Amino acid sequence: MNQDIKYRGLRNQGATCHLNSILQVLFMTREFREAVKRCPKENEDINVQLNALFEDVGRNTAETTKVTKKLQFENVYEQQDVGQYLEKILSLVSDEASQIFRGELVHRTVCDQCDSDTEDLVPFWFLSLPLMDSSDGNYSVEDAIREFLKDVRFYGEDQLYCDKCEDNRDTTVKYELKHHPEILILLLKRFEYNYQCMSYSKDNRAVDVCHTIDLPENQTYELYGLVDHFGL
Repeated sequence: MNQDIKYRGLRNQGATCHLNSILQVLFMTREFREAVKRCPKENEDINVQLNALFEDVGRNTAETTKVTKKLQFENVYEQQDVGQYLEKILSLVSDEASQIFRGELVHRTVCDQCDSDTEDLVPFWFLSLPLMDSSDGNYSVEDAIREFLKDVRFYGEDQLYCDKCEDNRDTTVKYELKHHPEILILLLKRFEYNYQCMSYSKDNRAVDVCHTIDLPENQTYELYGLVDHFGL
C-alpha cells in the first residue's frame, strides 16, 4: 500500500467502534480488500457496501451506515460483540474473500477402553482463546494456543458415551489443525457470564502478544493487526 496516503478513518454512528475496528483491520488486509474489489457489482452480498467503503477511506471520513444496514443492526447505540460481527461479515462476503481466513480443525474423540475414535471436521474463521494464567503469572497468546490444542480427558462422572462399547467410557478429546488459514485471526475471550450479577463481566488483565506465533506443523504467523478496545 502507498504509505503516503492519509487515511481519515470511519465515523462512529453511536457505539459502533467495535465494528469500525473490525472494518479498519479488514481494510488493511490487502488480500481481503482486493478479493472484495473483484466481486461482481451486481452481487447481493455485503461486498458492494464494503468495496464502496474501502474506496472512500482514502478520500473522506467514511460512513458505515450502508454496512450496518446490511448487517441488520438493531441499535447502533448499543455496544456489541466483536467476534459475533466479524463472523457475520465473513459469512456474508464472497467465498474468495472469506477463504483467506478459513481454517479447519479436526475434533477427534478417542475411547480409552476400545481405542475407537470418531472425527469431526470443524471449519473456523478465528480461534476463540480462553484467558488463563501462565506459570510466570502473565497471560500470553502462545500459552492460550497450547491450552486450546491440548488433549482433554473426560472420566468419572464426565465420561462420554461410546457407540462401540455401548456405554459411558473414559474418553480423550483432541483438537488438531488440519488446514492452516492464510491469515489467522485469534479472539481473546474476555467476557464471562456472572450468574450472581446475571450479566457479562470483562476480564481486563494484561496480555503478552508476541510478534510471531508458531503453530504445529511449522506454520508461522506474523502479527500485523490488533483490535484493542478500551471500556466495557
